Amino acid sequence: MRLVYFGSGDFGKPTLQQLSAEHEVVLVVTQPDRPAGRKRRLSPTPIAAFAETLGLAVIKPEDVNEPGVVEQIASVRPEALIVIAFGQKLGVALLEYELAINLHASLLPKYRGAAPINWAVINGESETGVSVIRLSNRIDAGDVLLQKSIAIDPLKTAGELELTLSELGPVLVAQTLSDFQVSNLKAIAQDEKLASKAPKMSKANGTVSFDQPARAVQSRIHGLTPWPGCTVMHNDQRLRILRVDVVDESCKEAWPGQILDDGTVTCASGAVRLLAVQPPGGKSMSFDAYRRGHYLPIGARLEAL
Repeated sequence: MRLVYFGSGDFGKPTLQQLSAEHEVVLVVTQPDRPAGRKRRLSPTPIAAFAETLGLAVIKPEDVNEPGVVEQIASVRPEALIVIAFGQKLGVALLEYELAINLHASLLPKYRGAAPINWAVINGESETGVSVIRLSNRIDAGDVLLQKSIAIDPLKTAGELELTLSELGPVLVAQTLSDFQVSNLKAIAQDEKLASKAPKMSKANGTVSFDQPARAVQSRIHGLTPWPGCTVMHNDQRLRILRVDVVDESCKEAWPGQILDDGTVTCASGAVRLLAVQPPGGKSMSFDAYRRGHYLPIGARLEAL
């Protein structure tokens, strides 16, 4: 099939690679280059860079719905549009194609929005997955064509879960295209009563309060990793927490956020053991290694920003 692929983030790489091998990807549409890194140099999106290694034609419009862009897409005569982590909403003119689908990283209608993986982890969900839906005028609200669910490992971060979910995409998208070709698509309307939102993450989200149960603390830390990250304060110093494990013992006599002699940190109930941290400007390290190089006495308290 002749396909136009719309995407920006790493999440879509496995699917784009398989589509380019099995179909004719006649055009890749992505976001414009943006400043990135400490030096704020203009950089292409991950998909733009990846598409170029595959030898695919790429365009980077500021507005995908601008008439000239819509005409350019029509000129390559696509049989289907594939949207994965694109970052722009497709307008009515592009939705008129017979098959315009989106691969979304949640079990819709749960977690509609820009950060479904983060919020599924933060909220302590036991499972998540990916959905292939028809595009509609409302974001992430189209009919569901296919879904695949997986369990969430509480020790995994949102970044690790994203990688796992991205590997599910190629199979589901390939099956959708195959079903379309033999007129075997089965669409199921989303139940609006079950819909929930997953708004875009920001740096303001990037901290945790230990004044809640240990499992909730773990879920938040892992849901914020790697971006925007989970940063706390101790003695006017910042520390990014990357990974923790839950400790069953209750710590009723300590204040939430206190570091105990065994290196665990108390929560409103239970405690967490810090497994990996990152000091400002430094690299990831074990918490034991961090304590050896930084003054952090027993009883010190970690606090939210």
